[in-house]
Amino acid sequence: MAPDQGRTRERPAWLRRLAQGAARYAGRVSRPLVDRFRASLQLRVVSSTLIASTILVLIFSFVVAGSVTSGLLDDRRDTAVEETENAAENAAEQLGSFTTESDTSLAQTMQRIVAELGDDPAYAPYIMLRTANGTVAKTHPVSGGAEPSAELQSTVAEGKVATQYAEFDIDDEGPQPYLVVGSYIDLNIGYEIYALYPLESQQEAIGLLRTNLALAGVALVLLLGVIAALVTRLVVTPVREAARTSQRLAAGLLHERMEVRGSDDLARLAGSFNLMAENLQNQIRRLEEMSMMQRRFTSDVSHELRTPLATMRMAADLLYDNRDEFDPLTKRSTELLQHEIDRFEDLLQELLEISRFDSGFASLEVEAVDVGRIAEDVVEGLSRLAGECGVEVAIKKPQRRVIAEVDQRRVHRILRNLVSNAIEHAEGRPVEITVAESDTAVAVAVRDHGVGLKPGHADRVFDRFWRADPSRNRKTGGTGLGLAISLEDAKLHSGTLKATGAPGVGTLFVLTLPLQSGNRVINSPIPLRLQQSKEAFRATQD
Repeated sequence: MAPDQGRTRERPAWLRRLAQGAARYAGRVSRPLVDRFRASLQLRVVSSTLIASTILVLIFSFVVAGSVTSGLLDDRRDTAVEETENAAENAAEQLGSFTTESDTSLAQTMQRIVAELGDDPAYAPYIMLRTANGTVAKTHPVSGGAEPSAELQSTVAEGKVATQYAEFDIDDEGPQPYLVVGSYIDLNIGYEIYALYPLESQQEAIGLLRTNLALAGVALVLLLGVIAALVTRLVVTPVREAARTSQRLAAGLLHERMEVRGSDDLARLAGSFNLMAENLQNQIRRLEEMSMMQRRFTSDVSHELRTPLATMRMAADLLYDNRDEFDPLTKRSTELLQHEIDRFEDLLQELLEISRFDSGFASLEVEAVDVGRIAEDVVEGLSRLAGECGVEVAIKKPQRRVIAEVDQRRVHRILRNLVSNAIEHAEGRPVEITVAESDTAVAVAVRDHGVGLKPGHADRVFDRFWRADPSRNRKTGGTGLGLAISLEDAKLHSGTLKATGAPGVGTLFVLTLPLQSGNRVINSPIPLRLQQSKEAFRATQD
């Protein structure tokens, strides 16, 4: 039993694998067709029209063919029944003198009757006359036999006229359709007469009708398909033109317009589209001019402020160096002036950097450096701030150096902005920095467990001058441009900078840069998920 059971288990698995392979192959073969069907409105309309018209034509053909077939057969049956009844009356006139079947001339009379009926073109070519006890007379012997069915004989024996459709091989030319009509002759001796009427002419007429219906149906379906294609083309062509024009507009070709033909609905659609494109072009031009003016204003103001700022810096440095000679109030004012000038100088530098990004003049000074070492330098430089905030900053990085072709100054600035921002918002909880690499990219994750981000804030943290909580007291006095500049620095490296967070859980920033300059980041070695990042950091710490 064990071998048999093993064979029965192997066969379904083999069949299942074969079915799965066939399904995959069918999917690959049909995918281009499915994609083409989904992408073409005209193809869908024509296909729907063909399917609907095919169904309607089939229904119409079946109804017409059935009606005509039923009519032809009913007419033939009525005529055959009438002819059989006439044959029965003629036979009854000649058989009325016989009272018993023992009469020697009965069989001869029966044979003469069927012979006369068979020679008469008004009757069926094949007639059989029989008595209840089995005396049979036929127009001519048949090798294949042409006996009516038992059901038909029992119905005729009850004195009724019955019909039956059947196939017989009478002339050794193969089975042919016949209409069998049976009638009872009520005399001293009960007789049954059966006439077989060929249905070849009716069958040929029905076959011709079905052929004509099929040809007409195919022609009608094709004609409807062509009409649907032409009508749909009239509607789809302007839509396709509008789609192509909108794609060119999206690509920056704002001068593209649709051609207006006639004055119908499609023409009004084209005119409305052109008007929309014109308004859109004007609006984009105004926005570009405003943006250019804004960038030029920022750049000009930033450059113009450098000269008075230098003068203010020299005066403030002089006052700050001699602050011990002033009274306490003046001394405090001097220190505040020095602090605000430092902050103003940082803001001016960041505005100049932003103007370089906006004007497209920012460039990289690439060199192969250890990204882990940059993270350590950033943490060391912010150790004083971390101590003032009571935040412990920990770094996890691979044992070997993580070498990447990056701009060291810009990466240092990104990490300094991220780590200082994490320390400010950590609420005294630890800040975790993780450095990881893959075959093509290096990633640095900065994770805090502080206030976190509200829903929707993760998409706005990189906006210029945006703050989640403007009333929050900051120790570093940020300008509001740090994260925006960090994002531009990451994009300049063809990298990514993403953020996520939740209230009360903390915030996670992940910086991902390509290992080789000129490449692009596809996947980050560190996922942008708070829980996994925390667990991974704890695992590496252990």
